[in-house]
Amino acid sequence: MVKQVRAARTRQALVRAAAEVFADDGYALASLPAISRRAGVSTGALHFHFPSKDLLAREVEAAATVSLQRLAARRDAPPGRVPGGPAGAGAGLQLLVDVSGELVLGLSSDPVLRAGFGLGGDPSRKSGEGPGRWWSEWVHALLREAHGAGELAEGVSPEAAAVAVVAATLGLAGLASRHRFHLSPHLVEQFWALLLPGLAAPPPRRTARPGIPAADTGPAPAGSRSLPAPGS
Repeated sequence: MVKQVRAARTRQALVRAAAEVFADDGYALASLPAISRRAGVSTGALHFHFPSKDLLAREVEAAATVSLQRLAARRDAPPGRVPGGPAGAGAGLQLLVDVSGELVLGLSSDPVLRAGFGLGGDPSRKSGEGPGRWWSEWVHALLREAHGAGELAEGVSPEAAAVAVVAATLGLAGLASRHRFHLSPHLVEQFWALLLPGLAAPPPRRTARPGIPAADTGPAPAGSRSLPAPGS
């Protein structure tokens, strides 16, 4: 039992050390001796757990995907419009705003998540797996659901919207992994401030009952609404 615990800790240390080296140097320049030194283990111990650099990179991608899945597991979001957000924005869009914001925070603080995205787009290796692929599939599925629920504006294609969201987030991930770019939640807020008003369906117009004037559903004065911060 003690040996199993020690082996699991060694494996975790190697994955994190590999992620840090991959994120700093890229896959091509990363070396197994550098990874073993950073993890504080022998090269022999590294080869015992991961016989090749490619297997270690795949483990980093798998760990990053698990972290991303945990961020996206917030499907308990309450139904209804986004509080304080553009009229008509529903629970699916709110979930997308929240998770994309948490993803950016994770890319700034978690080397495993940052390296996982970087490895998927590294030109020195061929990998169609990893968190980038899972993120693309999740965003597409979520926006298709939002479209079916009437959350998207008329004429908005969920596929086209998903391409825009995925391209923006993967671009930020690439900046973080390759250029040590410091990501700020403010960048995500600006992105959604541009995209969300044209993406979300307008609120339904209320029909007035006889003798009772209909509620004013015209546009609110400029500045009267604010986009919710990711994770709020």
